[in-house]
Amino acid sequence: MSPHTRAEPGTGDLARTPTSRDLARWRKYLANERAEAAVYHDLAAKRDGEEREILLRLAEAEGRHEAHWQRLLGEHGTGGVKPDFSTRLFGAFARRFGSVFVLALMQRAESRTPYADDADATPQMAADERIHEEVVRGLAMRSRSRMSGMFRAAVFGANDGLVSNLALVLGVGATGAPTPFVLATGLAGLLAGALSMGAGEYVSIRSQRELLEASTPNPETGRIIPRLDVDANELALVYRARGMSREDAEARAEQMFRLQGVDPEREAFTGLHNAEHEEIGTAWTAAGSSFCFFAVGALIPVLPYLVGMSGLLAVLVSAVVVGLALLLTGGIVGVLSGVTPWKRALRQLLIGYGAAAATYLLGLAFGGVIAG
Repeated sequence: MSPHTRAEPGTGDLARTPTSRDLARWRKYLANERAEAAVYHDLAAKRDGEEREILLRLAEAEGRHEAHWQRLLGEHGTGGVKPDFSTRLFGAFARRFGSVFVLALMQRAESRTPYADDADATPQMAADERIHEEVVRGLAMRSRSRMSGMFRAAVFGANDGLVSNLALVLGVGATGAPTPFVLATGLAGLLAGALSMGAGEYVSIRSQRELLEASTPNPETGRIIPRLDVDANELALVYRARGMSREDAEARAEQMFRLQGVDPEREAFTGLHNAEHEEIGTAWTAAGSSFCFFAVGALIPVLPYLVGMSGLLAVLVSAVVVGLALLLTGGIVGVLSGVTPWKRALRQLLIGYGAAAATYLLGLAFGGVIAG
């Protein structure tokens, strides 16, 4: 093999003299691997238990990838190359927040690995990155579950406040109503909507928890297991009702009879729906979040009128500011969902503007009728 012949794809070893382009690429890879390992270390420092251990193992894996590129570079050194801006940004977030946002961003970063198409990376490295994506997805899922109740109330509340009050203000303003009337309408819509959202969220969460409680096994049932007829073994019916096959249900019931202990079975009965209860959150927390975030969202369309603007200028400023807020909330949802943020942001913007435009046109029509 000549000095300028490339090794077989995926071997990660060279039988040629690296070009300046090769060296630049390897240095960038090296810098990114170091930065990603630092992100995982920073995230691990803010967690404990199993999550901490998993994040430290991910950091170790990034360290192995770093060693690979360091070995290829050899005497050529790192060249002082900085990691990608996005990776540096993830690191800053991890050091300051250590939140689900960083995990969601890292999930996307791991999914975009270039190693699968790079002959200088080993197949194991490309496979590692794919597995890392799934590991981070699992960690992010845990965090999403923990915050899902409040996050849902916050996003829905803010978005509803933005869209509904923008539509209300534009619709009333389009009729030709004076500015004080438009302002009063917007503030009334803010208070009415926030109270309605808070009350609705409270009722929704309370109802959902009550439904779950109705489906939760009676914790006292475990106490009577030792008294059951082993031959009839009706305990198997409990497991079949939960969705087990007949064979699995009977095996599980026989196992519990052999244990002859109350505590393990009581745990099995009482712990079935705990995760679902935690996921939906508390009614008061959700209600408070909905009220506050709706109020904040609904205040934004009214701001131009609060500072003395009127007419078309107030309409345009209100629409622009609300549009920016819709892009922000949509982007946040995209990041946390592990999908392209700009797509979610654009979807949020189009939906909000569509509702506001329809109301504005109706306001113009009603204004013409009233004037006529």
